[in-house]
Amino acid sequence: MTMSIGQQIITIGVVVFGTMLTRFLPFILFPENKPTPKYVQYLGKVLPSAVLGMLVIYCLKDVNILTGSHGVPELIAIVVIVVLHFWKKQMLISIAGGTIVYMLLVQLIFI
Repeated sequence: MTMSIGQQIITIGVVVFGTMLTRFLPFILFPENKPTPKYVQYLGKVLPSAVLGMLVIYCLKDVNILTGSHGVPELIAIVVIVVLHFWKKQMLISIAGGTIVYMLLVQLIFI
């Protein structure tokens, strides 16, 4: 299916509008000169942990400890992530380090 020039322009315009709306809406709803509502502050505190917990569960949902590598690469990667996070307290370093260790384990050791 080929889109016409008009359809392409409309599609790009809708994507740009949606992107700008999601970027600017928080600044419009919560201007700098007004205090942030308590529920938004609460969500800012609890949502990062909740999202990370959901990601961990999602990543481990298909791990079978009774077959294959028995979940050892995943366990080692989790330990690396925890150690890196307590050591450096940098989320990106923890995630990148755990991902690199996991990929090396499943590509080179647990084939």
